[in-house]
Amino acid sequence: MTVGNAATAAAPLMRRSQASKCWRRWHNDKGRNIGMEWVQLSVAMSLDGHIDAADGDRLVLSSAEDCHDMHGARAACDAILVGAGTLRRDDPRLTVRYPELLAQRRAAGMPDQPAKVVLTRSCDIDPDAGFFHNGGRKLVLCPPEKLAALRQRLGERAEVVGLADETVSAILAALRACGIRRLFVEGGSQVLTQFLAAGAFHQLRLAIAPFLLGQPTAPRLAGPADFLHGPDRRLRLLATRNLGNVAVLDLLNETPML
Repeated sequence: MTVGNAATAAAPLMRRSQASKCWRRWHNDKGRNIGMEWVQLSVAMSLDGHIDAADGDRLVLSSAEDCHDMHGARAACDAILVGAGTLRRDDPRLTVRYPELLAQRRAAGMPDQPAKVVLTRSCDIDPDAGFFHNGGRKLVLCPPEKLAALRQRLGERAEVVGLADETVSAILAALRACGIRRLFVEGGSQVLTQFLAAGAFHQLRLAIAPFLLGQPTAPRLAGPADFLHGPDRRLRLLATRNLGNVAVLDLLNETPML
């Protein structure tokens, strides 16, 4: 799958050529106050809505086919965002790992890897986490009062950026100022709840594994919130795909609050 094809699958309303030009647009638009071109949420869950196991062990929800498709969506973006809880629990690599997708990024004039972004309130982050030692550019977003201490703690491992407040609009404004125009949000539950409640996304990629976890304390897709998309304001189902016995739903937000 090429970056162009991955972008087409992830964003059916966009022209096929957009993903291959996104790095050039970033270069030309640096410093201009423009909005996010694309924000995609991506999550995998069990049939009963769990995204991880209660004991913190990694829960395998994806298939090889689903994983490849998800990496294609990653490859079409400038940055991948997770919360600090996901970093502490999983220490994810957040990289594009398929050679053909890396080749397509290079051909498009993009860096080999998307930037990696972690959002933290407590700043309880391990500087030795693998997150900081592989992949591309690293960004850490934190409260302004903790900015100096976290910069000292992380050193040159990451760029530490202060947030004006904890709203999604502040998160996106900080990322825009860092040159990010296309964002892939992978969780965890608190981050997904925040973006879903704000309606601050263009599309949701929801992968559903065909099993029930049955653990009442296990993390779920989202927590309680005043969601923008309730029974009277639904997302639009663009497609349902079977990728290696995992159902992938592509859901469009027709009124993104960005």
